[in-house]
Amino acid sequence: MQLNIKDTFNKELPSDPNTDNTRRQVAEATHSYVTPKKPSNPQLIHASKEVAHAIGLEEESLMSKDFLEVFSGSKIYPKTKPYAMAYAGHQFGNWAGQLGDGRAINLFEVEHHHNRWAIQLKGSGETPYSRQGDGLAVLRSSIREYLCSEAMYHLGVPTTRALSLMLSGDDVLRDMLYNGNADYEKGAIVARVAPTFIRFGNFELFAARNDIKNLKKLTDYTIKYFYPELGAPSKETYIRFFEAVTQRTLQMIVHWQRVGFVHGVMNTDNMSILGLTIDYGPYGWLEGFDFGWTPNTTDRENKRYRFGNQPNIGLWNLLQLANALYPLVEEAEPIEAILNQYQIDFENQSLQMMRSKLGLQVAMDGDTKLIRDFEDCLLQAETDMTIAFRLLSNYKKGYPENGLELIENAFYKPEALNEEKPNLWKVWFKSYDQRLQKEELTDDERQQKMNTVNPKYVLRNYMAQLAIDEADKGNYDVVNELFQLLKKPYDAQPEHEKWFAKRPEWARHKVGCSMLSCSS
Repeated sequence: MQLNIKDTFNKELPSDPNTDNTRRQVAEATHSYVTPKKPSNPQLIHASKEVAHAIGLEEESLMSKDFLEVFSGSKIYPKTKPYAMAYAGHQFGNWAGQLGDGRAINLFEVEHHHNRWAIQLKGSGETPYSRQGDGLAVLRSSIREYLCSEAMYHLGVPTTRALSLMLSGDDVLRDMLYNGNADYEKGAIVARVAPTFIRFGNFELFAARNDIKNLKKLTDYTIKYFYPELGAPSKETYIRFFEAVTQRTLQMIVHWQRVGFVHGVMNTDNMSILGLTIDYGPYGWLEGFDFGWTPNTTDRENKRYRFGNQPNIGLWNLLQLANALYPLVEEAEPIEAILNQYQIDFENQSLQMMRSKLGLQVAMDGDTKLIRDFEDCLLQAETDMTIAFRLLSNYKKGYPENGLELIENAFYKPEALNEEKPNLWKVWFKSYDQRLQKEELTDDERQQKMNTVNPKYVLRNYMAQLAIDEADKGNYDVVNELFQLLKKPYDAQPEHEKWFAKRPEWARHKVGCSMLSCSS
């Protein structure tokens, strides 16, 4: 197994001189060197051939002893030094101070076909940043992360990737719902892949400590490798850097809203500097369309990270990044202008995104009202977002009276639509039909376009839970079936029609299928 190692983060940035693996505050360093914990009996459950190819591995390498040992943390790849990153962050709106990679260990960076990839193990043991944690992960959360990373990629959502999913052979004690009922679960390790795992919190750490020297080093490094088009470091470059991060973050969240994805923990330490979806914890896809839904039990009361608030939280987090970068700019006006532009751009891009979901190609004045009226209809009774938008693509111009029947399968309880509610839908379909008459696309052309932005298949929590339940018994068939299914989320895949279905009633309140905790 040969990899083209090109480590930069741990070679060009300051490391922690203390190499003891003890919990501590780490100053004036971007990372601490740490060795992964050797698993007692690693076993490969699944690996992504696509991600393997991206980092320069042939398919046969995936079944090698080398692959098993390196990506389980059993063996250190030659001439590399694994490390955990130091960062801080705001958690649920409150400053949390130093956080860091508490259960992630970065193995190395690889360059392949002029692309740079950082590879880290999640669940491979404690680090100086583990605080009270053990640095381990369980099979349950690891399956969710592995499947979701790849599902999001194929949905067209900017994301980190996943290379492999392994059992460690060790049991891990977890209190799944934070209710005092801890139990042992199977330990697991995911190899995660991204150009970099630098977060907003990396910058916040240095800014909070007034360590401007290292704040500048980190920012210059990030621009050099990930935003080289911005040019040499200068005040103007730092402003352009913040603007580029703002735009990437905005685009990522527009994609989240498009597919109905709710991250669940949009803390600043979970915000990628590249605008990638990172750290898959208590995420979920909307089942019933609901702006107020959050999948996170920890967020149940305040719903800070609810679906409808994700754009606002993106802006709030960018403000924290702006505060961290301010010492390099020392001028508020250009930063404020970028943040104000985020709000304008988000409104425009969201409107355009919703037009595409409804099959509208031409921008017209009444579109905002048409979209809001559609959302109001979705909120009248519990209506599955994914199914409703997908079925809407079957609509034929000139037949508004058939509209409600067309999307009937999206309603969880059709009987809940009283006399008044079907009328709202009928009024909307008449407006929609009149609007479509102003478009040049044929019904088939519109359907084709709608089906490229409205997925048929998403990783619903109950689906992930079915894979987890079977994997707990040693059967990984459902993991593989979902992995293959979610590679083509926009395709009809009639052989997989059973997954194009509303959440079953048994999953409504089942642990792992509705609300989830941050614990893993």
